[in-house]
Amino acid sequence: MSEANIAGPKGAPAPLPRGGSVKNVYYSLLGLGGSELLGRILTTGAALVAIFSTVTIVVFITMKGISTFTTDGVGVMDFLFSASWSPDRPLADGGPQVGVLAFILGSVLVSLLAVSISAPLSITCAVFIVEIAPFWGQRFLQPAIELLAGIPSVVYGYIGLSLMVPFIREHLGGLGFSVLAGFLVLSVMILPTIVSILTDTLKSLPRDYKEAALALGSTRWQTIRLVLLPAARSGLVTGTVLGLARAFGECLAVQMVIGNTRAIPTSILDPVTTLTSAIAMDMGNTPMGSLWNNSLWSMGLILLTMSFFSILVVRYGVSKGGMTR
Repeated sequence: MSEANIAGPKGAPAPLPRGGSVKNVYYSLLGLGGSELLGRILTTGAALVAIFSTVTIVVFITMKGISTFTTDGVGVMDFLFSASWSPDRPLADGGPQVGVLAFILGSVLVSLLAVSISAPLSITCAVFIVEIAPFWGQRFLQPAIELLAGIPSVVYGYIGLSLMVPFIREHLGGLGFSVLAGFLVLSVMILPTIVSILTDTLKSLPRDYKEAALALGSTRWQTIRLVLLPAARSGLVTGTVLGLARAFGECLAVQMVIGNTRAIPTSILDPVTTLTSAIAMDMGNTPMGSLWNNSLWSMGLILLTMSFFSILVVRYGVSKGGMTR
């Protein structure tokens, strides 16, 4: 059979050749139109796998997370707004208590303080890379910052444990394991995320913005502050929220330097525990289906909800940024 007969008319899918052999069917798929069909099958299959995996994870965590309230009878308000955490307390002593307020406050405090430090530094670095020194900034500084994203979390934690914790203990007092050590480590870890997104956003801005501002007599600083940064607001929102989401979900590095004390902190020098640290420390030591284990899954559900909220904020920020341009 000739190649022309296999391919069929131009623009039409290749007909299945007679004989029905595997080789003929294979050649038919590779003909004009067959490759498009094969590509659609592969991409659709990959998309379905991604959707199925996401839905399965969400449903599984949700079902396990709500077991604390549906099976064990714990009140939602008691769970979220109580700081008493004694899941293994015997009934003779009052029964188990599973309030996670201290863990939530620890996660929020460490993450917000980390972002409050990292976001201004990221804006400064991105502006320097794109506008102040674009040649060696993009050639040396940006790769150096992006290299930070490839460093394992345990390395950050070990550096904080070896250098930061002793420094805080000797010069500021306390044990050294503290909120301060946690958010300083986190601020370095989320820096590449915010810098990369904001740098790409500044690079994607039309040159007309800058040229028009300079033509009107604006200085370079006025152009950056009044024109470029407002135009890059969507990238700033996206980078900051994604950095905050990573800070919420970070576990190992933070766990190594915060002290893991289950109490509400009153100072940045106090030790604290986050949601991720509590899950990592206790999950392997609890029987599946117990109140303690279900409570840890409920903490995971809280983290998942925070992630969804972050995604919604990013999408809203990007859409608003696109509308204002």
